[in-house]
Order: sequence, then C-alpha cells, then structure tokens
Amino acid sequence: MLIISNKIMSTDDINKEYNLKPLEEKIVNTMTSSNQMYRFDSLKELKFELDLRLSIIKASRDLYKSNFRFRVFKEAKCNPKYWTLTSEGGFLLKRGVEPYAAIEDIYLNSSMYGTECSTAIVILYYKALLDILPRKLFNRLFDHIYLMNWKYLDDDLGIATYSNVIDYFPGDCRYFKNPDVNPKTPEWQGENAIDLGNGTYYGHGIGIKTADEIIKELNKNRKEGSTKSAYLMDTATRLDFKYLAKQYIKFESRLIMLRHYPFAANFLSIN
Repeated sequence: MLIISNKIMSTDDINKEYNLKPLEEKIVNTMTSSNQMYRFDSLKELKFELDLRLSIIKASRDLYKSNFRFRVFKEAKCNPKYWTLTSEGGFLLKRGVEPYAAIEDIYLNSSMYGTECSTAIVILYYKALLDILPRKLFNRLFDHIYLMNWKYLDDDLGIATYSNVIDYFPGDCRYFKNPDVNPKTPEWQGENAIDLGNGTYYGHGIGIKTADEIIKELNKNRKEGSTKSAYLMDTATRLDFKYLAKQYIKFESRLIMLRHYPFAANFLSIN
C-alpha cells in the first residue's frame, strides 16, 4: 500500500502527476500492491526516491563501462590529486578538495582507481547523488568522505541493511553469500550487487549478470569438496531516501524563496 500525505494512492494517481518511466512504474506498482505500507510526506518525496533509484542504476552501469578495476585493499589505488590512499587501502578525501569534484574524478579518470566490491557500491551511491543533488548541497552534506567498504559510512548517506525484506526494488543492493569460500581467495566470500531492475545485477569485479550467473561464479571459488552453494540473501541495503529527500526539498525551497525575496539571504543560508 502506498500512502502519500495520509492518502492511499494508486499507480494511476502517480502517473497523472509524473508520467512514470517503466522502471519507476515497476517500483510504484510494487509499493501499491504490497501488504507493506510505504508512507511518504509528499509526492516530491516519492519522486526523489524514484529518481535516486534510477540514478543508482545509471551509476552502476557507468561504473561497469569504465576502466575502474577490482583490486583487493592491499593493491588499491586512487588519484593522489584528490585522495590519500591510506595504509588499510581506503581513499580519504584530501583537505581542501571539493567532494563533488573528487567523486566525479573516479568516473572521469577511472583507470587511476581500483578497489573491492563494497567500496565500489559506496562510490556509485555518491555518484548517483552527485547526479541529482545541487552541487552546493552535495558538498555540504558530504564534506568528509572516506571510501573503505562499509566501515566508514557518512551519516548523511544513512546506509542500512534490512533483513527478511518483503519487497525488493530496482536500485537495492543485494548480497550473494559464498559460505564455503576457498580460504586462499577470501575476496570471493560474497558479492555486493545492485539490482538493475531487469533480472540482472551489477557487482564490481563480476560485472552485470543474472543471479544464477553470479552464484555460478562464486561457486567456482569454494573450498575443495564443498557441496554448499552460494546463494542470494534475503537482505537489502539502502540509502536513507526519506532523509536525503528532505534535505533536497528543503534546499530547493530556500533557493526559490531567495529568488523571490533576495533580502532573505541574511537569514536563509544555502551554503
């Protein structure tokens, strides 16, 4: 069930407002037909989540097409103009560097970068946000970035993993677990992968494949004699879409007010 401003909405209701793209309509259909309640304060809040989910998918495909390579942490590399490569293999934003430009550089100069799959997911989350947030807002929210798997996550991303999920959506990050991984290749213990919405998933280092194909690749890297298959877990990792939407809507509202009432700049900051 989809509830917006305390009103039950249908897919047709949303389509009348936004003329949904096919993947957006798929997401809304899942929400409206679900036993779970999906609540939004406004249509804008819902549309922001739809836009961001599609942006996550685009950022995934763009990273796949780039020269960004899979590397274990001890072999990680990054552009020293923007990032400090730490002893544990993470990318720490350099002091005085604009966050927007640093994330953009990973895509522009992708051959200068390499890391493992969970860090790649966090990178594409930042790129997805970079493509839909105003530059000033992006820089304000993410002024201290450290890219290092799930260890050092920015609070403003609001990344959380949910178990026993009822509904899955395009743009979700799913996890394929390989319980009997060969101890000689621990990097194959699992794969973080973005649901692309068409039956395929993007995982850094494994590419774009179906769930069965990803499981097949993981099963090639089990310890000798194992009969326990890799599998897709019933979890989903997601950004805090509602919090990010509220930051975006608030920022846009202030910009509109400043255009109409320039004197308001004295008490309305957008920096």
